[in-house]
Amino acid sequence: MPRLLTVILNWRTPDMTLRACEAALREMAGLEGAITIVDNASGDGSFEAMQAGVTARGWDRGAVPVQVLQSGRNGGFGAGNNFGIRAGLPGDVRPDYVYILNSDAFPDPGAIRALLDHLETHPATGFAGSYIHGDDGAPHRTAFRFPTLWSELEGAARFGPISRLLRRHIVAQPIPQATTRVDWLAGASLMMRREVLDRIGLFDETFFLYFEETDLCLRAARAGWPTDYVRGSEVTHIGSVSTGMKTWSRIPQFWLDSRRHYFTKNHGHIYAAVATLAHVAGGVLWRLRLLVQRKDRGDPPHFLRDLIVHSLRRVGQRDPG
Repeated sequence: MPRLLTVILNWRTPDMTLRACEAALREMAGLEGAITIVDNASGDGSFEAMQAGVTARGWDRGAVPVQVLQSGRNGGFGAGNNFGIRAGLPGDVRPDYVYILNSDAFPDPGAIRALLDHLETHPATGFAGSYIHGDDGAPHRTAFRFPTLWSELEGAARFGPISRLLRRHIVAQPIPQATTRVDWLAGASLMMRREVLDRIGLFDETFFLYFEETDLCLRAARAGWPTDYVRGSEVTHIGSVSTGMKTWSRIPQFWLDSRRHYFTKNHGHIYAAVATLAHVAGGVLWRLRLLVQRKDRGDPPHFLRDLIVHSLRRVGQRDPG
């Protein structure tokens, strides 16, 4: 039987993280593996609360044991998950698969087994992810194409003729109705073949938040390991609980840093600069339309200005990593 390590990253949501763990435990019944909860240096008592919760429920002594680890620093999504992956299964046992589950995501019946079965029966597939829906049942777009300079133009312009012309570059794909191959998937519920991680490495910890799963799937694809969207695996996801994305009043520096690092690392400095110019061009077109049409702005306040300033500040600098 294949061995599965589930990693759940916590940042100041201990009660919700334990709920996610409970759902994962239910879905891992009969499987060989363990669950590791990583607290990303929350500093609010989360670590102690989760340790106490796991012990009180007896999860640390179950058939699928649960451990709670302290990363010691808030290095972001990739760093926290890497900490859990490196810890491995109890007793230094090597997992065959690693499953990343958000602390605000709850696997529906059969969700984890569907991903595992898919990877077991498709040995050429590197990663597999779930159909994600909200707690209201509304489906979430989580299947994507890799970003390009053309997708930057299309996404910023939000203009029908441009979108039709660049339809093969639109990042967010329509929600698949069946299992299919995609470029990359959101990391809320993502299972990865450990063999692939051994070959390409873990998450790039230069990304604090956002673009890290995009980069990981791109590295896997370039190494010949594609990603599949598994429609039969369904997961309920609340979304943005830890990041506060839905209430951003300004685009965070870490998002701008992650975007730039993604393009620079994978396509080079010139490409990254042109991608930013394409985004600015599309953004200007969009804002001209807003002068004559009543539409939701769609971006946090000052987004375009912040993007330009961030790009100009980094001219001539090299990204780490």
